[in-house]
Amino acid sequence: MRICEWAAALASVSCLLISFASVVGAGDRPDQEVDLFALMAGKCSALKVAERDFACASIAFFHTPGGRSSFAVPLNDPDDESHIITFSGEKSKRERDNLYELAIDRMLVKSRDRPKVDGLPVPSVEMSTGTCRQVGNLAARQVSSVSCSATDESGKKYELQFESDGSPIKVQMIRVAESVEEDRKVERVATHVSQLKCRQMAEVQGILPRYRTAFILKCMEE
Repeated sequence: MRICEWAAALASVSCLLISFASVVGAGDRPDQEVDLFALMAGKCSALKVAERDFACASIAFFHTPGGRSSFAVPLNDPDDESHIITFSGEKSKRERDNLYELAIDRMLVKSRDRPKVDGLPVPSVEMSTGTCRQVGNLAARQVSSVSCSATDESGKKYELQFESDGSPIKVQMIRVAESVEEDRKVERVATHVSQLKCRQMAEVQGILPRYRTAFILKCMEE
């Protein structure tokens, strides 16, 4: 793969990673995060969405602390640079070290026409059935192929056959638990500070004790 192609693929999947927390949160608990991200370079010998053929130069694997896994594929679509499909599911198995299977229960589809949050399109979520099979091992940073097939509730079909170019895959463990806990600490401190300020305002304004709780709660909402 030429350097410019690899850079384009990496940029596309990096944008996907930024928004993936909101993607997997659709229908799941809202605080779900990504704890593992793997980027694989290669090509798609087959990539179809509703019988329309596409090409690809990379795919990404995501895993969340809640157990959901996904294979995301940025499509080489000349009409839509935001076009990304994701095969996602919660049930997986590994019968051999080099064979990983994921049961698909939904497809996530991003396109330029989707509503945007922070400048990034929010995917549509299509309940689906299907399977993904990965030949290779993430721990060894070697994956030779990924094949997926799924059909959504409307009958729309999605097919993927990806072959690696043989280069070591890029795997990143993301320690989200620490950052989430840190955010919660900051939020608790901010709430406490707001409460203290509202209590001081109640005292300054001479709010009677029996009305003070209601006053503080209203003050903190503003």
